Amino acid sequence: MRRSRLPRTLIAVVAAGLLAASVSPADATTPEPLTDPAEAVALAKALGDDRTAGVYYEDERLVTAVTDEAAAESVRSAGGFAKVVPRSTATLESVHADLDRLAGIPNTSWGVEPSSNQVSVKIYDGVSSADRDRISGVAAAHGDAVRIESHSGDLKTSAYEMRGGVGITSPDWTCSAAFNVTNDSGKRFFLTAGHCIVGGNYEWSRLNGMVYLGRQTDWDYEPGDWAVIEYRNPDVVAYGMVQYKDGSEHQIKSSRWVVDGEKVKRTGTTSQDLDGKVLRPRATVNYTDGATLYNMIEASLCSKHGDSGGPMFSGTTALGITSGGNYGDEPCGNTDGQRDRTSYYHPVQDVLNKEHLSVY
Repeated sequence: MRRSRLPRTLIAVVAAGLLAASVSPADATTPEPLTDPAEAVALAKALGDDRTAGVYYEDERLVTAVTDEAAAESVRSAGGFAKVVPRSTATLESVHADLDRLAGIPNTSWGVEPSSNQVSVKIYDGVSSADRDRISGVAAAHGDAVRIESHSGDLKTSAYEMRGGVGITSPDWTCSAAFNVTNDSGKRFFLTAGHCIVGGNYEWSRLNGMVYLGRQTDWDYEPGDWAVIEYRNPDVVAYGMVQYKDGSEHQIKSSRWVVDGEKVKRTGTTSQDLDGKVLRPRATVNYTDGATLYNMIEASLCSKHGDSGGPMFSGTTALGITSGGNYGDEPCGNTDGQRDRTSYYHPVQDVLNKEHLSVY
């Protein structure tokens, strides 16, 4: 039997059936299984909110909820799996809107749940009896269209987030975080430059919002330039990503030693440069403060003051921790190799091996 993907429109679905009288069953065109969620949602929208009730996964199969058999047949004709349910999207959204009259009760949440064809209400700890009664009263008016669940804990925002490239501050320094890392027991840390630690055993905070992060556990400045900061604030969520200057995020999945000539990127709290390459995988650098560092990565990237400790990476791979470079007081953008800008990085893999850590 021939198999071809049909356009996801109701007109195309019906058209195939009109040829049945002149085409033998062996030649009939059948749609491929509908596995793209975006296409399933588009089909549900075409059928209308009064005849459908959302799209969801059940046992790894994409299901489109519908309210009548004709709508179910349209879904099947498009290669989808349909399930007939009693309540439509329009009905459930109306119930949701009714519950929204109670908005503002702390430690509660509610929303449409297509998989159960209900509006699910969750009540966490700390909700008073009076507020529970208010919620139950609204829910009762809608019968089994609403399901109420009790859950432990309270609801707090996750605004305390950390990613590589984000600014960090101590009493004496403003630097950048490189990468979030973890040990074998799951404890989390982040890496930064060792010269940011010189002068004291600092407590560190996120520069934006002055959110407390933690304290360094180990560091080195001469012959290397790296530091490990332990997260000590349980409210901070540490993501395995780096953050670009525009706020977008980039996932980090692995680490390794650099390769001579490979393309690399760098970002930090002050600037970023996404167009560079490794010039020397192992370089000795002598800074104006008298420090001599060994086995550093040299790259054709610009950097500015405040970028120290930030991440250098390639794709999803962590490579280096920003140490320093030339022209630190001049503007820094994507150099594209056109300017005489050079910067140096401590190899991430060296720190991970020494401290028994890994990126995630």
